Amino acid sequence: MSVLSIRNATLDDAGVILQFVKELAAYEKAEHQVLATETSIRESIFSQDSATKALICETNNKPVGLAVYFLNYSTWLAKHGLYLEDLYVTPAARGTGAGKALLKHLAQIAVRKNCGRFEWSVLDWNEPAIKFYESLGAQPQNEWIGYRLTGQALLDLADS
Repeated sequence: MSVLSIRNATLDDAGVILQFVKELAAYEKAEHQVLATETSIRESIFSQDSATKALICETNNKPVGLAVYFLNYSTWLAKHGLYLEDLYVTPAARGTGAGKALLKHLAQIAVRKNCGRFEWSVLDWNEPAIKFYESLGAQPQNEWIGYRLTGQALLDLADS
């Protein structure tokens, strides 16, 4: 029988994290956008001052899932929130409860830290993920439109 376990990622998991990030990007048809390396993951997630955390889900001591998250802040609630940046479960482990176990673990962290919110984004075409999240009671936030500055636009604003 398979046993699921969730643990905090360690520096030694940088290769697994990168592999899962690349697999997630391929699923999202954006593998060409992945610039991360094992070194940059080590430096960004595991540096002493990093606000980012990662969880690894394992089945019988084999990594099958990943969650990368950080705390944000709501001025309206005057509380931190937990933001899930990435959730990934290998195709072979989908349907085993790994995704729900990762989300439950994150919800427990959010409750323990007295967060006012637990949020994430999902691509509008990712119907399996949307149905999964809604089956857990999550609600889409359709009134907000996300914006992003990257590359030259980010540099231009910083230099203006």
